[in-house]
Amino acid sequence: QVRLVESGGGLVQAGGSLRLSCAASGNIFSINVMGWYRQAPGKQRELVASITSGGITDDADSVKGRFTISRDNNKNTLYLQMNSLKPEDTAVYYCRARSGVNIYWGQGTQVTVSS
Repeated sequence: QVRLVESGGGLVQAGGSLRLSCAASGNIFSINVMGWYRQAPGKQRELVASITSGGITDDADSVKGRFTISRDNNKNTLYLQMNSLKPEDTAVYYCRARSGVNIYWGQGTQVTVSS
């Protein structure tokens, strides 16, 4: 089992920045890939960025050059640095971990970007 707890969401003006954190606990050594997803009202959940245990990252086109995913293995924490935020980035952001065939989700953290 893996437990994920997100933090760092909030309300920010367009052009501002936020950093999301996702603290992982449990059987963390089995985690292969971690990622951030988001879901806006009335829309499907979508991948924002992911990072493998080897440090290989992948970003959605909509956030390239603005968001950066990283992980601190010593702190068992995943981060998402979000810069140049836009109103269309408003969503609930979820942390996800994959361990073999098992998928784990955090509870989500709300990010609201005002224009």
